[in-house]
Amino acid sequence: MNNDRETIARLRQRIPTFECTPGCHDCCGPVTTSSEEISRLPVKSDAEHDAALKEFNCVHLGPNGCTVYGERPLICRLFGTTPNMACPNGCRPQEMVEPEIEQEVHRYIATTRQVLV
Repeated sequence: MNNDRETIARLRQRIPTFECTPGCHDCCGPVTTSSEEISRLPVKSDAEHDAALKEFNCVHLGPNGCTVYGERPLICRLFGTTPNMACPNGCRPQEMVEPEIEQEVHRYIATTRQVLV
């Protein structure tokens, strides 16, 4: 897992950030993430997961937005930083993510065991 930890840290540094539209949670649906990334998130009950899925939301979406923003998974960090996952409100960083980094994130996702957040 140390290799995963290092990969995640390196990729996080390379994904640009930007300001979201206040109150918007259009990209906060259920996602899958690696076992390493989910180990950093608070454990939620089956009832909490069921309620979130019923609304097609992420279980970590609270009334004021993402409750795990600092530890959000790589896939969440990509939203809005690439034309392939554009923000529906047109928000974006000054510089979009480098295509090689986006590909590496997707490759990491494809080669690690994924679990539902």
